[in-house]
This record gives sequence, C-alpha cells and structure tokens, in this order.
Amino acid sequence: MRRRRCIGALLAACSLGVWAQPAPAEQQRIDRLIEAVAGAKDLRFLRNGREYTAAQAADFLRGKLKWQVEKVRTVQDFINEVGTRSTTSGDPYFVRLADGRVLPSAEFLREELRRIEKKR
Repeated sequence: MRRRRCIGALLAACSLGVWAQPAPAEQQRIDRLIEAVAGAKDLRFLRNGREYTAAQAADFLRGKLKWQVEKVRTVQDFINEVGTRSTTSGDPYFVRLADGRVLPSAEFLREELRRIEKKR
C-alpha cells in the first residue's frame, strides 16, 4: 500500500512538471518575442537601476523563463510573469527606445508581440 502511494505521488509530480510548461505553439510565440527583443539593436533594457543591451535582455529573459516556467503557460503569462518586473526587488522593468522614449517593458512587449504576429 505504501509503495502504491509513493508511485502515485511520483506520477503526479511528473505529470505536473510536464503540464507546467507552455504548449509548443505558445513556446514558439514566446521564442519569437524574445528573438524580436534580441534583434532590437537600438533598444536598452532597464532593470533594477541598470541598463542592458537588447541581446543581454533576451538572454536574461530566456534564463528567467527557465527559472519561472511553472508560472508560464501562454505568451501573456510570459509577459506578465517574466518580462514585467523584478522578482528580486519587485521594481518594474522598462525599455528605452532609439528615440529616447522610456516605456514599461510590458507595454513594449505587448506591442512587439502584436507587430510580429501581424507579419505572420
């Protein structure tokens, strides 16, 4: 009986781990969004009082996604949970565009998502 409970708990834990990842189509949308960030050469990512290049921002977002994948099922979850604010300080992320405007990263990411999905 004890063995069955252990096996059941193990199976439940494994199934949760699989379920906790975005579906392949959503993962592709997330990947396209991160690649769009990486390709924005004039973009500066502002996080916790420091400025980062677009490539650094993309690497950071990929790493944070791996760390918080259990919170992300959709591209909107990715924006809200990974790309919006620091889990360390709680401070919001911002982006500085080539024209000098500073936007909340969530606003930028949502607009960028609309732009790349319109192209498809």
